[in-house]
Parts: sequence; structure tokens; C-alpha cells
Amino acid sequence: MESIIQNTAKDKRALEELKRSASKKALVRKRAERLVLITANIIMAVFILLPLLYAVSISFMPSGELFTTSMNLIPVHPTLENYHQAMIKIPLGRFIINSFLVAGFITIGQIISCSLAAFSFSFLNFKGKNILFMIVLATMMIPGEATIISNYLTVSGLKMLDSYQVLIIPYLTSAMGIFLFRQFYKTFPVSLYESAKIDGCSNLRFIHSILLPLTKSAIGAMAVYTFINAWNMYMWPLLVTGSDRMRTVQIGIGMLDSVDSQSISMMVAGVVMIIVPSISIFVIGQRQLIRGMFSGAVKG
Repeated sequence: MESIIQNTAKDKRALEELKRSASKKALVRKRAERLVLITANIIMAVFILLPLLYAVSISFMPSGELFTTSMNLIPVHPTLENYHQAMIKIPLGRFIINSFLVAGFITIGQIISCSLAAFSFSFLNFKGKNILFMIVLATMMIPGEATIISNYLTVSGLKMLDSYQVLIIPYLTSAMGIFLFRQFYKTFPVSLYESAKIDGCSNLRFIHSILLPLTKSAIGAMAVYTFINAWNMYMWPLLVTGSDRMRTVQIGIGMLDSVDSQSISMMVAGVVMIIVPSISIFVIGQRQLIRGMFSGAVKG
């Protein structure tokens, strides 16, 4: 009897040791897979960011180090003179301020107008609502180049050229933003709006007090997307502005290239200065952008 009990105890200990060994092996395998995945991600990130990192390196290089037979990846004698020259050659600071103002007002305007239009298409009932929404979506298939001449003639007739109004007003709404907010609003039951109306809540108060706090991810996605697009606008500002007082950063980089075509390091320094804000906005708001883009796809 005692031998049977001893054998049973030995079997239990052996089984426990096997379990511990298996769990250790699984843990080691999991850590190894995670290490390999992290290493692969780091290598891929370095490979993708290499052009940007090299551009930053060039911006700190004197011209003498750039035009050599040897491949210099890191500046031997780093200097800030390229940034200083970029600010002197053209009013780059003024261009950056203009782009911030234009992109900021366009972002705020699109959030307001698109949220209001999406509320109408989601919660209000009126004749021809679906047809009107289809027309709005159809405008997404029209390239901007097809309407740029007619838009220019319109703003020229209104005497709006070379002003902040001509840079901002034509972009205060977008079909993409209306679609994004509408798809997000469709995830809310209509009974939420009906209950608010029964309690005496007006439409604007419903949007301000209920919808907007619940749609922070959609607002964040819209803000990041709109700001980056407005910051990178080139064709329209080039067409409607004629003075340095109203130029934006994208036009300024073209001017910097024409000022001194041999000073590539100075031009790259200017490029680095104007891409830092857009990259910073994307890095800060990337989670909101991804969450907002996919959250509205749950229910269509």
C-alpha cells in the first residue's frame, strides 16, 4: 500500500515537472518570437525612415562635405548655417505662419461643417435625403484639377485673390469628412436623438452636448487628415497667391530651390523645417486617425 502511495506521489511530481518544463519552453519560444518580431520591425523602420534620416543629416552638412566622392551619411562638421540661410533667403517664417493659419482654419471649418451635414443626413428626415447624399459622395470622384479653373475665375470675380479668404473658404467642407462623420453617427441609435428631442433638446445642443463628446475619435481622425492635406496644398496656393505675404510653405520650398540651385543642403534644411509639423501631427494623432477611420466601418 505504501509503495503504491509513493509511486503515485512520484508520478505527480514527474507530471508537475513536465508541466513546468513545457511552460518554460513555451515562455522561451514566445519571448524568442517576440524578439525576432521586434528586431524585424526595427530593421524595417530604419529602412523606411532612412531617406528622412539622411535628409536630416544633409541639412546639417556644409556644402563642401556633401559634394565629395565619398559617401558621407553623417556630417563630420555639423552646422546650423543651412537653417539660418534658408530663413534669410526667403521669408520662410512668414510662410510657416501662413500655412499654420490656413491649415488650422480649414481643419476647424471642416469639422464644424461636416459634422453638421452628417447630422442632417443621419438623424433628420427630409425629402431627397438619400439622393442628396449620393450627389455629395459623387463629388469625391471629381478631381480637383477639373474644377480649379472655374474656382479661380469665381474667386477672381469676387476680388478675393492673394488673401487668406481665398486659401481657406473653398476648403471649409469636404465630401470625405461628411461621409466619415455620417458613418460614425450611424453607430448611434435614432432613439438617442428622439429621447433628446422629447426632453426639449434642440438640434445644435444635441450636437454640441451629446454627439461631439461621443465622436472624439472621428474628430481626431478628421483633424489629422485635414490638417496634413491643408498643410501640403501646392497647386491652389500657387495659383491664387502672388505675394510673399500670402505664400505658404510648399510654395516657399519651390522659391528656395530657385534662389540658389547649388545649395542643396540649404534647400533640404528648408524641407526638413516644413515636414516636421506634419510628421508631428501624424505621430501624435495616428491612434485617433486609425481608430476614427475604422470605427465608422462597424455599421454602415
